[in-house]
Amino acid sequence: MNPQQQPQNIERELNLISEVITKGNSGIIVLPAKPTPDAIASGTSLYLALTKMGKNVSLICVAMPETDIAGADKIKTSIQTGGNNLVVSFPYKEGAIDKVDYNVQNEKFNLIIIPREGQARLEPKDVEYSYSGGKIEFIITVDAPNLNSLGDIYTKNQNTFDGKNIINIDRHLINNNFGTINLVAKTAAATAELVLKVLQTVKAPIDKDIATNLYTGIVTATNNFSSYSVNADTFETVAQLLRAGAVKKPMRQFSRPGMPGQMGQNPFGQ
Repeated sequence: MNPQQQPQNIERELNLISEVITKGNSGIIVLPAKPTPDAIASGTSLYLALTKMGKNVSLICVAMPETDIAGADKIKTSIQTGGNNLVVSFPYKEGAIDKVDYNVQNEKFNLIIIPREGQARLEPKDVEYSYSGGKIEFIITVDAPNLNSLGDIYTKNQNTFDGKNIINIDRHLINNNFGTINLVAKTAAATAELVLKVLQTVKAPIDKDIATNLYTGIVTATNNFSSYSVNADTFETVAQLLRAGAVKKPMRQFSRPGMPGQMGQNPFGQ
């Protein structure tokens, strides 16, 4: 179903979302602390599509879920905003470092980490790089009934959320409309359905990976199209995704953070 065919309140929210994303250049997409496959599929699809549009976005969840959904490897477990400040990170315990120094040689800047005597040296494989200093112009929450469901990403960073445009995309009956924009359709069969409408409204490119992710989200949320929430709109959405190149395949593994993995199970049914 095209955005123009949506009920008036959904159309209004979609247009507001389009305005915020079009004007903004950077933002974060936040998943619940215990994301469902639908949430992960929806969040990764937004991340992949907005990145293709040239937006500087980060995909965030308090813990890395075990899944083979495309783009899930880009999930960060802390808020990262991009920017121009290079951050060098590595494991540290109190007293392990004796001194940090630097020099410039052969037109190269060398950062020197000197371990305290008796402590193990820093291994290159343990060093991570990121950027800081960027602005957050919008926050998109996916499949989250309230801000507390985001876990520590919200409770330990409430100042980051204050005063920001929060786009709340969800289908849960208990969603409390906490966003500045609330695309909450409680009759939708899957949050992935709503994400497709968003991507269509902002005219984002929908490639094979994005289409497959959204298809996966719908299939898992509806228990292979058997849930009571499935309706004609659901199948129209699926038809669009299949035409866009969605691949029908089982998820080889998935578990929510903090829960046992389910290796080898096929959530698509037969």
